[in-house]
Amino acid sequence: MKRLIFILVLTALAIFVVWPQRPGNYIPGGDALPGNPGIHLGSFTRQGAKLGLDLQGGTQLTLQADLTNVPADQQSSAMQGVLNVIERRVNAYGVAEPEIQMLGADRIIVQLPGLKDTEEAKRLIGQTAKLEFKERNASGQWIPATGQLNGQTIALTGAYLVPGRQQVTFASRAGLPDVAFEFNSDGAQVFGQITQRLIQKPLGIFLDGQEISAPTVQAVLTNSGVITGLTLDQARLLALQLNAGALPVPVSIQSETTVDATLGADSVHKSIVAGELALLVVIAFMLLYYRLPGLAASGALIVYAFVTLSLFKLIPVTLTLAGIAGFILSVGMAVDANILIFERMKEELRSGKTIAAAIRAGEDRAWPSIRDSNTSTLITCVVLYFFGQQFGATIIMGFALVLGIGVVISLFSAIFVTRTFLELLLSQSWAHSPRLFGMQIAPSQIGGVTTPSRRPAVAGTRG
Repeated sequence: MKRLIFILVLTALAIFVVWPQRPGNYIPGGDALPGNPGIHLGSFTRQGAKLGLDLQGGTQLTLQADLTNVPADQQSSAMQGVLNVIERRVNAYGVAEPEIQMLGADRIIVQLPGLKDTEEAKRLIGQTAKLEFKERNASGQWIPATGQLNGQTIALTGAYLVPGRQQVTFASRAGLPDVAFEFNSDGAQVFGQITQRLIQKPLGIFLDGQEISAPTVQAVLTNSGVITGLTLDQARLLALQLNAGALPVPVSIQSETTVDATLGADSVHKSIVAGELALLVVIAFMLLYYRLPGLAASGALIVYAFVTLSLFKLIPVTLTLAGIAGFILSVGMAVDANILIFERMKEELRSGKTIAAAIRAGEDRAWPSIRDSNTSTLITCVVLYFFGQQFGATIIMGFALVLGIGVVISLFSAIFVTRTFLELLLSQSWAHSPRLFGMQIAPSQIGGVTTPSRRPAVAGTRG
């Protein structure tokens, strides 16, 4: 009884977690049903399933870092620096639930849900955003503007800006956007020396080697200034990049993918229909072929589906089309253990054992096969996930992760849940019918454990 209560409570909690925000999108006629308000426990918040780009639309970029000028022992820290800068840029830009992860030793994959403008994503992420200040030499060429700091000559760059203090302003008379910047104490000292030297001369401001402004210095400046000559979008992007910092090494766009949100919504709908059909087909097969044991297995399969989907939402697992395919495959694999147990159980029933004894013997005999098959599947999932991560194949990673989680939960549902449901059914008098087991068994076999009767020995004499 305790096991049954545990399963029912677990299933109820799983249904609450899985219940959609808009039931009408998933359940026929479900528009009148209340939606899920989400889970809010302190800082832990879950609102809806986490969908990949192929299901909700957005942009994916794969970046290749140029590490040719970086010593081998510093390449790992340089890549971590690139990752941190990109994260700051994306978070400041306001993209909801971005995915940024390292791929191998020199690549980074960036997924931006809801952002469909690939060029905008390239400008946001791909630019090194190295800010330089330059002055003209005697021949009119731009050279780095330098100053003295602690007895050394240094070039003034964006590295001396105060993080987070750059912002877009509209201080000019024409109301055009500017980017106001602020130096730290070292930068202010060098900036003051440069502007004192360049009064009534141009000071070039360069971003990634491109001149963006060359204002004439009117007075000595120290800790702050403005960058003019930008559109509003350019000013906003520049302020964001300067606040996040320059990339430690140059990066290039290796591949780009854009998925329309409408296509993603259609994929979600078709995936849900496919999952529902797969579940119904498996349940129909189990009921027709195994009858009463199949009914217990079908109940366990429904518990499996709810528990698995709730874990996907709580972890959370990013669901992609490949991941949904892995879940649908795991639905079929979830009853694989039940089929092994039921076939072994039939063999025990044919030998004359009772149902209760046949269930225990069937589980004992089927367990080595169940253990080995699921272990080999989990090993395959680990291998697929590892190589998917190394080569940037996120589709393979999603498939392997979802299938692996499904296999682990299927062991719980196929053995623990199915056995509990089967014992509950056998405790009912209406279930004591031989035809409910899909094979010919004696009425005496339904009940407690009995030992098969031995054939009596016949004594005789040779004639």
